[in-house]
Amino acid sequence: MFDVIIAGCGPTGAMLAAELHLHDVRVLVLEKETEPTSAVRIVGLHIRSLELMAMRGLLTRLLEHGRKRPAAGFFAAINKPAPTGLDSAYAYLLGIPQPVIERLLEQHAIDLGAQVRRGQAVTGLAQDDEGVTVELSDGQQLRTRYLVGCDGARSTVRKLLGVGFPGEPARTETLMGEMEVGVPPEEVAATVATIRETHKRFWLRPAGVGVYSVVVPAADVSDRARRPTLEDFRQRLRAVAGTDFGVHSPRWMSRFGDATRLAERYRVGRVLLAGDAAHIHPPIGGQGLNLGVQDAVNLGWKLAAQVRGWAPETLLDTYQAERHPVAADVLDNTRAQTELLSSEPGAQAVRRLLTELMDFDEVNRHLLEKITGVGIRYDVGEGPDLLGRRLRDVDLRHGNLYALLHRGRGLLLDRTERLSVGGWSDRVDHLADPTADLDVPGVLMRPDGHVAWIGDDQQDLDDHLSRWFGEPADQGRRL
Repeated sequence: MFDVIIAGCGPTGAMLAAELHLHDVRVLVLEKETEPTSAVRIVGLHIRSLELMAMRGLLTRLLEHGRKRPAAGFFAAINKPAPTGLDSAYAYLLGIPQPVIERLLEQHAIDLGAQVRRGQAVTGLAQDDEGVTVELSDGQQLRTRYLVGCDGARSTVRKLLGVGFPGEPARTETLMGEMEVGVPPEEVAATVATIRETHKRFWLRPAGVGVYSVVVPAADVSDRARRPTLEDFRQRLRAVAGTDFGVHSPRWMSRFGDATRLAERYRVGRVLLAGDAAHIHPPIGGQGLNLGVQDAVNLGWKLAAQVRGWAPETLLDTYQAERHPVAADVLDNTRAQTELLSSEPGAQAVRRLLTELMDFDEVNRHLLEKITGVGIRYDVGEGPDLLGRRLRDVDLRHGNLYALLHRGRGLLLDRTERLSVGGWSDRVDHLADPTADLDVPGVLMRPDGHVAWIGDDQQDLDDHLSRWFGEPADQGRRL
């Protein structure tokens, strides 16, 4: 019997498996595809995801395979510079090939002890008070205490649960790919500049020597199961731009629509949903992969606590309470961005107005923090603005904060040198450092890097330790 079975070994499923194994949870990941994806699509890791990777000691490996870009121009592709003084040591976008990030996260999970079985898909499930029976495509049945569906937009797990997936179907569709062109770069640039004055869903951008990222509106909404052909791109480029730019030798080609849906529930008993299984939206602003990875980090320690037996009664319910509103906000901002990309006169007028407003630093900063995830504040109670937010990677007497979070445990950062984690030391570390770059006496951080408590009163701290980390066990230790 497994503690947790995860359906789907994309970035969300792999990250969740790793998070669970940090707490010695027995995990099996089932992936229906026999081989990892081969499409060399470049995806972007936003600031909050980069912070999470740094917290788990993964960022250095990712940087070896990625390319840094400025943290700007995300919202509806409105070209504004990044706001000054962003509150993060990782204030950039990391462009990285999708197969690379999937491979690195899967290997990270395996290195920690997770099992991954490819070519096996979930086809049935039945749950009771003790666990979940999972039926596989080969007829095999497995038993697990919990099941998490990370199996994508057409999630079998979500459908088997009967969880509603309300929202809007796709109204428009866009072709996207990377391919070589047969005309000089200056001709591409001049044509694109002219077309983008009215068609914001169109671009050709350099993606390597002689290779371009190509995005062009499709003629209509079609069956997404059918992959687009090079001829589809040529036809649409001629229709929109008057030339097909001599495109040839595609690296990869795909299509995406603007369907927008959010699962009604993230949990039904012992079965949970995360990533695209819980929410889908257009890829505008590059938020999808980031949203799923952040789901995984929020859920991982809470589900591990449930399995290990120390979770407070309502802890696992906070996964939906915290992440469902975040996804709803992403769906709304992608709806807004989709409208701003329309070529209709009204939409273009609103776009021009917003472009002016983004010259105000507060507006530009608000939209960037929304897209990159650093503006998220969970409702953990009344208190200072920092409460419920993620804490930046502050400088310490010996090193930096995120280096202390590699094991996925809670952390008390204590500038008073008078506080204690007491009987929670098996779940929470304690660092007494009066030199820490903070303007508060002490903070209790959850394993996902969000602040659960601020203060200097030991009794109040104990109450919050109980709230987030259950009943105390033995006496504490200090780092």
